[in-house]
Amino acid sequence: MSSNVRFTDFKSDKQPTWCPGCGDFGTMNGMMKALANTGNSPDDTFVVAGIGCSGKIGTYMRSYALHGVHGRALPVGTGVKLANPDLEVMVAGGDGDGYSIGVGHFIHAVRRNIDITYVVMDNRIYGLTKGQASPTSRSDFETATTPEGSKQPPVNPLALALSAGGSFIAQSFSSHAQRHTEIIEEAINHDGFSLVNTFSPCVTFNDVDTYDYFRDSLVDLGEEEDYDPSDREQAKDKILDSEKEYMGVLYQDDDAQSYEQAHGVEGNMADIDTDGAPDGAMDLVREFY
Repeated sequence: MSSNVRFTDFKSDKQPTWCPGCGDFGTMNGMMKALANTGNSPDDTFVVAGIGCSGKIGTYMRSYALHGVHGRALPVGTGVKLANPDLEVMVAGGDGDGYSIGVGHFIHAVRRNIDITYVVMDNRIYGLTKGQASPTSRSDFETATTPEGSKQPPVNPLALALSAGGSFIAQSFSSHAQRHTEIIEEAINHDGFSLVNTFSPCVTFNDVDTYDYFRDSLVDLGEEEDYDPSDREQAKDKILDSEKEYMGVLYQDDDAQSYEQAHGVEGNMADIDTDGAPDGAMDLVREFY
């Protein structure tokens, strides 16, 4: 950890190729600022990215990074954290990557409560493949492949996380720079699995879920004095509210033990042989393989 790191230290020399105005710019900037503000440095940070427009983020950030295959970013992030618990591990992906092909891994990552931060850039569309409906698209959202809408209710990732036993569930908006950074800072500081579903508008293929839409519709829970994110029932009511969308920390359980705490996972696996590895780490490796 370092107190002298600036967020610009996390910028790589690669220029982003996202569309001008893409929400992913703001999402990434907030991630870099939050990492610097919490005392992390590029040398102790590992970013795992999935597939899609968001999958390029590991190239644009200066840190250890791996660009995985579609839907498999969370297992890789899990492996990295168990191999070296001293690393700050952030997993970044899109709504298609995380809540469609990757949703099975998402549920199990949540329930294991490994100490990683998962930032999902939710633009409610498949942007890289030119504008198909995604798991979080509205049921009446019209695209070239769903001209009459998908006719399916959108996935509620916050509800999935809560039902799987999530210990930190938050929602952010890439355009609210300071608030977005604050939310990711809280996620990093939480000891356990942290979900930050981030509305990151696609300016090219989604003309419904726009910057103006989120600015006008999002309710910031940080401004509600009577909201208690440790109250699971209160969180459930907000998460299942079909009339409003919320920004902020919806639920946080500080009493939940992380996987590492519960199973005594510590030490860099590069420095120990597998026979001497903590039982908790090796048990999870065996579960995967």
